[in-house]
Amino acid sequence: MRAAEIKQAVRDILSDIAPDEDLSDLKEEVPFRDQLEMDSMDFLDIVMELRKRYRIQIPEEDYLELASMASTVKYLEPLMKDM
Repeated sequence: MRAAEIKQAVRDILSDIAPDEDLSDLKEEVPFRDQLEMDSMDFLDIVMELRKRYRIQIPEEDYLELASMASTVKYLEPLMKDM
């Protein structure tokens, strides 16, 4: 998957988890939790959904790498390059 495809996948997951949120103004460098009304359980739902949909392992110590769109893409791109 390329960066644009990963961004779209993350947006799809975010819209499922927070359907009332407006994702059109999502800033790439700002953590999701600072932009969206999300709690820690919502964040875990994002991680679990990524793991389930794409069958990738994300160790708990790497969860902070998924804080913003930019960091998520940077982290996932090497893991998802062959998908």
